[in-house]
Amino acid sequence: MTPARLPLFPLLIALVGCATPPALDGRISAAAAAAPYPTLQPLAPLLARASAPPRITPQTTGSTQGAAAGLRARAAALRGPVVDGATRTRMNQGVARAALR
Repeated sequence: MTPARLPLFPLLIALVGCATPPALDGRISAAAAAAPYPTLQPLAPLLARASAPPRITPQTTGSTQGAAAGLRARAAALRGPVVDGATRTRMNQGVARAALR
């Protein structure tokens, strides 16, 4: 922070501290309050899956790259003009220039 703004920081903190906290009573439905706590799952299977060798193979890499190339080709085709030049000329001729002013 710049030295000129440094005195503003404690003022901001003081203003935030004086704010009234929001009323959170009644925000949880009765069904949610009565619901049981979720069961905790063991961490060992998750860690075992994380340390397993990756499932990416040359086949998955090739198919992913092929799909990406297809998407890039579609995106390149969409980058062209929406209205071709002949149609745009015809549309411009149909618009009365005096009506636009």
